[in-house]
Amino acid sequence: MYKADANVFRRSYKVTTREGISNLFRLVLRGIGYFLLAMGGVLMVLPIVWMLSSSFKTSAEVFTVPVQWIPNTFHFDNYINAMQLAPFGRYFFNSMYVGLSTTFLTLLFSSMAGYGFAKFNFWGKQSLFISVLSTMMIHFQVIMIALFVLVRGFGWLNTYSGLIIPAAVSAFGVFMMRQFILTIPDELIDAARIDGASEFNIYLQIIVPLCKAPLSALGIFTFLDSWNNLLWPLIIITQVKMRTVALGLTEFQSLNGSSFNYLMAATTVASIPILILFIVMQRQFIRGVVLSGMKG
Repeated sequence: MYKADANVFRRSYKVTTREGISNLFRLVLRGIGYFLLAMGGVLMVLPIVWMLSSSFKTSAEVFTVPVQWIPNTFHFDNYINAMQLAPFGRYFFNSMYVGLSTTFLTLLFSSMAGYGFAKFNFWGKQSLFISVLSTMMIHFQVIMIALFVLVRGFGWLNTYSGLIIPAAVSAFGVFMMRQFILTIPDELIDAARIDGASEFNIYLQIIVPLCKAPLSALGIFTFLDSWNNLLWPLIIITQVKMRTVALGLTEFQSLNGSSFNYLMAATTVASIPILILFIVMQRQFIRGVVLSGMKG
């Protein structure tokens, strides 16, 4: 009897020991994972901290070794001087106007095309959808010369139309919206048709309200891409009044290359709208990315 109890105790002890070691191993792995994530976060934040710190320094203090993260004196006039050296107010207006217009058109056309591919059956639908997706594999550098010739032929050089219309349709946006709209029950749309709703009313009153999350995510993607776009404005814009923020910062660096404190101040101001956009809409952004790939 005592021998049987001892065997039971040994077996339970071994099981408990294995579970303890397994839990300890998982805890160690989780701690290592958190440590690596924290180090990655620090490495990504450091350039932003250096940019913000340098925007308050003198030009000589920017590249001091070792790095002085907190300036001895905060030169707030760097921001005023940077704004006076270039018409950044105009650059901000151009980028905001182009970004909002491009985002609106992309959301409109992508949601309409996504609705069509998801809920309508027509001849050649799959082939057409694959053709749209295939354009995502074509780099912009491949088509930029042909696109420039086309835009010049329309007389859109140095115009908002030349900056907005070529980016008004997104194959990624069509794919993203189609993936989400596939998850909307067909019965909901059929019920609206039975009630006499037109296809446009169904799109406007049913599809769009249900697609707020992916529309928010796509809007953030599109606005960020438009705000940071440098290559296309560099190709078609030659007038100062039509420059965007990205192009204006590049020109500012070439003309005031030694004034890194002013450049960092201007870059900090240019980053504020993007930070505000992500902070305000981060929940919709994350939810939209998760929901967009639920159904193939």
